[in-house]
Amino acid sequence: MSERRKFIKKSLLGSAIVIPAISKSIAQPQRPSLVGEKPLILSTWNHGLPANAAAIAKLKETGNIIDAVETGVMDTENDLSNLSVGLQGLPDREGITTLDASIMNGNGECGSVAFVRQVKHPVSLARVVMEKTPHVMIVGEGARQLAISEGFPIEKEELSPNAKKAYEKWKVQSQYKPIINIENHDTIGMIGLDKDGNLAGSCTTSGLAYKMHGRVGDSPIIGAGLFVDNEVGAATATGLGESIIKVCGSFMIVELMRQGRTPQEACEEAVRRLISKNKGNIKDIQAGFLAINKDGEVGAFAVQPGFNYAQGTMSYNKMIDSKSHF
Repeated sequence: MSERRKFIKKSLLGSAIVIPAISKSIAQPQRPSLVGEKPLILSTWNHGLPANAAAIAKLKETGNIIDAVETGVMDTENDLSNLSVGLQGLPDREGITTLDASIMNGNGECGSVAFVRQVKHPVSLARVVMEKTPHVMIVGEGARQLAISEGFPIEKEELSPNAKKAYEKWKVQSQYKPIINIENHDTIGMIGLDKDGNLAGSCTTSGLAYKMHGRVGDSPIIGAGLFVDNEVGAATATGLGESIIKVCGSFMIVELMRQGRTPQEACEEAVRRLISKNKGNIKDIQAGFLAINKDGEVGAFAVQPGFNYAQGTMSYNKMIDSKSHF
C-alpha cells in the first residue's frame, strides 16, 4: 500500500465523490494513428533543451515518466542564469522570491505547492503532496513545514546576484507592468509520453516578477497550467497566469482532444477563448499552450509571436517556434 493510501485510510478528511462516466458511445472523428517516436518529451521555452535532456536521461535510467518530468524541470530550477524559475528567480515587490509548482500523472494523481519560500525544488515538494498526503495543493508556510518534515534542505533567504541587481533597478520606479516574451513569466512546463503510452507532466516557476506578495499564477493550478489524462493526452501553459486561469487552459485543451480535436486545433481554440476573455488588454498579454495526445501528435500555439518549445526523443532534441494568433 502506498504512503498516500495509508495516509488517506487513517484520515477522517476523505469523502467519496462519484463522477458519472462520460459515455463512450459518442461518435469520435477518426484519424489515422500516427507512428511517432516514443518516448517523447516536450517543454516550454529555450530552457527546455537541457530540461528535455535531463528528462530523457532519467527515463533511460528508471523507465518512469513521472521521474522524468520531475528531473527535467529540476534542471531548470537549478539554473542560476534563469530569472523566471527557481530560487534565483526575480522576486515579488517586497523583494522575496516565492515559488509555485505542480506535477501530474495520467491516472489523475496530482500535487502542487504555491507561495513557497526557501525550497530549492518545489516540483519535488509537489510530488510529495501527490504521493504522501491526501491533498492536492499545500501553500505558504504549510508547504515549507512539509518540506522540513520530509528532509528538504531549507535554503538561506536571499536574492541571487542577478535578481538582486534587477530588483534594485526596478525599485527606482516600482512600476508593475508585465512585458511579453521576457524573463518575468517564462514558466517551464513539461509533458511527456513514454514508450508504453503513459503520460505525465510538471510545471514550475518563480512567477511574475515584482508581483504582489502572495500572488499565485497558473503553474500550480491543476487544469490551468497543467493537465494530464492517460486516456487522451496532456497539456501545459506558460505566460500571464491570470489569463490562463480564466479559461482553465490546459484542462480545456485535453477535453477538446477528448472530443476529437488534434492537439494543434485544441491549442488554437484555447488561445481564441483566452483572447475573448481578455479583449481590453490583449496586446500586453503573452500566453502559450503546448499539448500532446496518445498518438504522439504535438500542438503548440500562442497569443503573440515569440513562443517556442523543445521537443526531445531518444534520438533528437530540438527547438521549434510556435505559431501565434497575432
